[in-house]
Amino acid sequence: MRIKRDLPALLFSVLLIAGGTAAANAQANGGGNPNLRAANVARMRAEQLNGGLGVYRAASCMHEQAGGECLIEASNRGFLFRFYGGGPGWQQLGKPPTVETEILISPDGRSVLEVPYNGTPR
Repeated sequence: MRIKRDLPALLFSVLLIAGGTAAANAQANGGGNPNLRAANVARMRAEQLNGGLGVYRAASCMHEQAGGECLIEASNRGFLFRFYGGGPGWQQLGKPPTVETEILISPDGRSVLEVPYNGTPR
């Protein structure tokens, strides 16, 4: 009879795990939206190129829906983003950016095709 008593808790746990996994997968995959996925891939590559989150943060536009104003071109070539970055808190503290990144993501939003620029702001 113990199983019957614990069934609601067990069911709740299974649903919680399944829901969390589905939400994590949807977020990682851009929810099926190539533009959103492309922005996430571009931001993560910039973070990787510039030393990781411990030392680098992309501009806030890269955290907006589908890259916001950082998306400068969406075409059959892919998604081209251009954005600034800097140390943690640079934007909130009103500091100038230390890095400018331009990055082209595939039309399906899944891979980096090219990084035309990643360096000192031009």
